[in-house]
Amino acid sequence: MKAAKILITVFLFISATVSKAQFDINQTVKDATNIINGKNLSNDDIIKGLKEALSVGTKNSSGKASKTDGYYKNPLIKIPFPKEGQQMESTLKSLGMTKQVNDFVKSLNRAAEDAAKKAAPIFLDAITKMTITDGVNILKGNDDAATQFLKKGTSTQLKNEFKPVIKTSLNKVQVTKYWNPLVKNYNKVPFVTKMNPNLEEYVTQKAMDGLFMLIAQEEAKIRKDPKAQVTDILKKVFGNN
Repeated sequence: MKAAKILITVFLFISATVSKAQFDINQTVKDATNIINGKNLSNDDIIKGLKEALSVGTKNSSGKASKTDGYYKNPLIKIPFPKEGQQMESTLKSLGMTKQVNDFVKSLNRAAEDAAKKAAPIFLDAITKMTITDGVNILKGNDDAATQFLKKGTSTQLKNEFKPVIKTSLNKVQVTKYWNPLVKNYNKVPFVTKMNPNLEEYVTQKAMDGLFMLIAQEEAKIRKDPKAQVTDILKKVFGNN
């Protein structure tokens, strides 16, 4: 019954617009969908709301991640000793190098925190380029649809901006200069699972993954939590009223 009503509504919208010089069925269905859902949202509303949501979400996420301990003391995004190097980690600790290992892990996270400061303008540039089609797809998508849009549009640039910062940060820590020789020697052992000796690549990817994880959390809150809908346009687009 509900499906029939939806089809009738869409049909009425199509009938009402068929006399126009230019007939845009995609736009008609989008507008019908908005009214069916109880929200008389224009395309302008959708774009403004989503840009605002992404602006708020990325600002909050970048701010959290770029603070001291933003990665290191957040269990959700903390960058660990490389998974492939767990045997190496255990060996170093057994040799009395626990402090060095801990300092090493902290250095990975400090590098990510430094890099996160570069994210905000990259996100802002992607947000300003959002199209009406992007907006409708995001609004009707999953709870992380806006995050995925941002991830698709910014990952390459983020990686390019993050890597030099991470390289500089890692070079400040003495333990890191032992990493490549250790990994290369370990990889020479027959039948072992080869490890990635590129710490810059590892930390860069982990830093980006963590940042997008925080943005996804912010997006989900804005979509569902009235307290996170901090402006009128967010309330209009995402609110239940």
